[in-house]
Amino acid sequence: MESGRPAHVAMLATPGMGHLIPLAELAKRLAARHSVTATLLTFASTASATQRAVLASLPPAVSSRPLPPVDLSDLPSDAPNEARMSEECTRSLPAIQGVLADLNNNRDTRLVAFVTDLFGTDAFDAARGAGVERICLFFPGSLHSLTLFLHLPELAASVPGEFRDLPEPIRLPGCVPIPGRDVLSPLQERSSPAYGVMLRLAERFLEADTFLVNSFDAVEPEAAAALRPLKPGRPPVYALGPLILNAGSSGGDAIDSKPPRAACLEWLDKQPARSVIFVSFGSGGALLAEEMRELALGLELSGRRFLWVVRSPAEDEGSVSGNYYDAESKKDPFAYLPEGFVDRTEGVGLVVPSWAPQTEVLAHEATGGFLTHCRWNSTLESLVHGVPMVAWPLYAEQRLNAVMLAEGVGAAIRLPEAKEKETIAAVVREVMVGEGKGAAVRAKVAELKKAAAEGLREGGAATSALDGVVENWIGEN
Repeated sequence: MESGRPAHVAMLATPGMGHLIPLAELAKRLAARHSVTATLLTFASTASATQRAVLASLPPAVSSRPLPPVDLSDLPSDAPNEARMSEECTRSLPAIQGVLADLNNNRDTRLVAFVTDLFGTDAFDAARGAGVERICLFFPGSLHSLTLFLHLPELAASVPGEFRDLPEPIRLPGCVPIPGRDVLSPLQERSSPAYGVMLRLAERFLEADTFLVNSFDAVEPEAAAALRPLKPGRPPVYALGPLILNAGSSGGDAIDSKPPRAACLEWLDKQPARSVIFVSFGSGGALLAEEMRELALGLELSGRRFLWVVRSPAEDEGSVSGNYYDAESKKDPFAYLPEGFVDRTEGVGLVVPSWAPQTEVLAHEATGGFLTHCRWNSTLESLVHGVPMVAWPLYAEQRLNAVMLAEGVGAAIRLPEAKEKETIAAVVREVMVGEGKGAAVRAKVAELKKAAAEGLREGGAATSALDGVVENWIGEN
């Protein structure tokens, strides 16, 4: 390496554990395989116990650096998360450029690249201002979502009205046809501040030198094939996934600083193999009160064992994504469950408030299904551990993921729009023990579990892709 200095990478993680966790895991892989050190930049708005637990688990080769807080008090109280994240990044640009300049002038290391997730694309300017040679966009979602972003400027110009009103699905190269109502939720209202933010971010994607994507070919083979060939004007795409927390790392999609062995894992130890459906809507999701009621009754009606991470309903959280910045339930969630539900299901089900160690639950041999919001972190965790899914998307890109998982790869069964207890019970039973569609889904996730593991081995697709990225950065692997 140049002057014997080790290569160093700066990574910007915008708010959301779905952004921080895969970036942290990428940094760990770079350190372990290529001796590339890294600095993770984080925002003050997410300086929570959850974030501290992730950062505390980093190896010595990966350091973290919090950015100074910026004043967001002038933003409307109902400002969408997308607008809030983008604005926090914009107001932090001077600090980001200062940190990158310090790293670039460090005599002990050589800053070879700046990596940011999709809500940090405005920081491209800070990286250039600091003299960073290579700028990479880390996309924490699926290849389907990336494809949609790459086509968003032309879709915005050519599609009249709202996406949800389209009579025909959107057809993109390599992607499952996407009904308009399943396009990302911040794009469903052109008058929303979130729509403008997403469009502006998408327009900047092509300024990156490289796309790093947290997905793998086997789960999206057609999309991967469409993005693999080099195309003039489009950065090369490297699928590096799955990048997830390992079981036992105190985490998952909804991690927190908890004892190493949670009580729910002790409960799972007593259940038969593949008998429990895990129910969780991640660290950011909340159901409506009536949906909570129907879900509770549906789980009871299904007759299947269940482990449910429950939070107070969206009416009290502010929205279905009201927990995005804070994973803790705002009120006692048990007060919203049907009367007598906990007593009636004692011994069959376990309800825990706010948090469970998701990766450890999904890795447990008693877990046989996952009722999930389909956030991409949760999806990858489920696939890595071979757990079939019931799809109940809430916000962001979750509806698009549900389409791909159910209609494309066949790793999930999606619940219909009307969430009634009878339907919930039927779909839960089908995924857990059904001989038709449920059996096909269970077989598919077993296949994808194997493919994900093979990709991470020496010579595997993800490992080779990472080698290619580092080759571009430092000229050797």
